[in-house]
Amino acid sequence: MRPLWLCWALWVLPLAGPGVAMTGEQLLGSLLQQLQLSEVPVPDRVDMEELVIPAHVRAQYVALLRRSHGDRSRGKRFSHSFREVAGRFLASEASTHLLVFGMEQRLPPNSELVQAVLRLFQEPVPKATLHRHGRLSPRSARARVTVEWLRVRDDGSNRTSLIDSRLVSVHESGWKVFDVTEAVNFWQQLSRPRPPLLLQVSVQREHLGPLASSAHKLVRFASQGAPAGLGEPQLELHTLDLRDYGAQGDCDPEAPVTEGTRCCRQEMYIDLQGMKWADNWVLEPPGFLAYECVGTCQQPPEALAVKWPFLGPRQCIASETASLPMIVSIKEGGRTRPQVVSLPNMRVQKCSCASDGALVPRRLQP
Repeated sequence: MRPLWLCWALWVLPLAGPGVAMTGEQLLGSLLQQLQLSEVPVPDRVDMEELVIPAHVRAQYVALLRRSHGDRSRGKRFSHSFREVAGRFLASEASTHLLVFGMEQRLPPNSELVQAVLRLFQEPVPKATLHRHGRLSPRSARARVTVEWLRVRDDGSNRTSLIDSRLVSVHESGWKVFDVTEAVNFWQQLSRPRPPLLLQVSVQREHLGPLASSAHKLVRFASQGAPAGLGEPQLELHTLDLRDYGAQGDCDPEAPVTEGTRCCRQEMYIDLQGMKWADNWVLEPPGFLAYECVGTCQQPPEALAVKWPFLGPRQCIASETASLPMIVSIKEGGRTRPQVVSLPNMRVQKCSCASDGALVPRRLQP
């Protein structure tokens, strides 16, 4: 019979260092290094009040957000059933609409949110209306629909955060899908009792300028002023039941972390709005879920430790990480402009046990 320690699998180098809690100083250092700056810039307040984030910058940021969400959900199985939350248009003004979703008790306990999807039904444009706008080329017949999370602060002021954006054609109709996972993540960080989830939807021209098309005015979503239930906005919540899919490595949110807790990934929210250095510099996001690796790891048998004395004790570390997209303000040539950056290794995807940089999977059953 083989010695028990031979049942240990091959060793693989981890992708990141120890999974300790991230600090604001570490985040700041990574951001300064990415932008090749030696100190935090101090944006001019007047410039910031006049600053507008262009559509191409928003599109670049959203593309990175989508890629990040794809990396996080890849390989995970959705629960067999998902929850659908009906919303309503709370207010509409010009091409901006406010949606409200009652969210309390919509996310089941002991679950992980994998994806949240907003579904809006785009109504067909009457042919007579299209005819009045003249011949629209495929390019000029498009409009950009942007979804933002709206937070009402304690002092009554509002703060919006860019969540998703996509192009739609006035020649099309049907359900349009937006990834609003980040908005629900932000909402979950609010203190209880949480207010309803507010999403601001704006429809804008794809291109600006005197020759720009006004086709965006033709984009209309069902339920705007219509009786309730007729194509009203829907929010799909896809979750993982951690009791069934605990192998994903997330800690039990109902159980406190103790000395006996096995290595797992614990939720940790970084609030950028609470960091003074980020004020007027970091435009998006207002915060993010970073996670951290906590708990203990089973140590190798003593015979293995004697054979390879150069190995230290096994620790719970981050073995898979993801980048964090941001929009920051930079000053070049005397003018302030927004720029998208992507900071590597900011979100912990998976925690594992390792000894001095070598990943050791759990022992196989004999």
